[in-house]
Amino acid sequence: MTDVTLFENRDGIAHFIFNRPQARNALTFEMYEHLREACEKANEDRSIRALLIYGAGDKAFAAGTDIAEFRALQSAQDAVDYEVKIERVLSTLEKCRAPTIAAIAGACTGGGAAIAACCDLRVAASNAKFGFPIARTLGNCLSVANYGRLAHIIGAARVKDLLFTARLIDADEARLFGLVGEIVAPEALADRAEELAKTVAGHAPLTLRATKEALLRLRPPMETGEDLVVMCYRSADFQEGMESFLAKRPPQWRGE
Repeated sequence: MTDVTLFENRDGIAHFIFNRPQARNALTFEMYEHLREACEKANEDRSIRALLIYGAGDKAFAAGTDIAEFRALQSAQDAVDYEVKIERVLSTLEKCRAPTIAAIAGACTGGGAAIAACCDLRVAASNAKFGFPIARTLGNCLSVANYGRLAHIIGAARVKDLLFTARLIDADEARLFGLVGEIVAPEALADRAEELAKTVAGHAPLTLRATKEALLRLRPPMETGEDLVVMCYRSADFQEGMESFLAKRPPQWRGE
């Protein structure tokens, strides 16, 4: 792995770090792939009893996919392939043999929030902000699988609240929604996340694994939603969203 991510097994607790603090840990395709590889390592290495995921610095867990990566989407198939690629990462994380814990400070938005939603446990610093502001910024959409994950955690009404208003919620509201289990001071986040990982790592692995798998089996199967992905990612609005975001100006939506 390159230095955009870091991975280390510390006495059975694997630490995976998004390491682009200067870019609020915005996710490149490479970083997504590194996360998938970290989960595969946790699946293969039985000494790993928990996987702890966090972002470098205190400004962001991960502030979504790096907008520059979207410039590579030149066709409908590119858009579908992008979502397939990201789903492969998220599904691997969700099914990881080891319990996964997201330690969240600062911005946890877009793809970063999707990653956090796939983790088994989430602990947040009091400065954390959550959301999917794409209706305000880019004009794209989530995959059907990600809508399903969110609805499974917080319910369809709250998913609509987040997506329709494009607002970011603070740590207290995220806890009310059920997105995080506990909130700590920013300076206490690392120690609390490590403590939680050690607690989980000390419990019966098969019990934890059976619990994860049982809950996944309870979730209804999802349609692919490729038509929705193509509708958004191949729209004039999405092109406008990218250009306006990079130019730091308000987008002019046309609904086409």
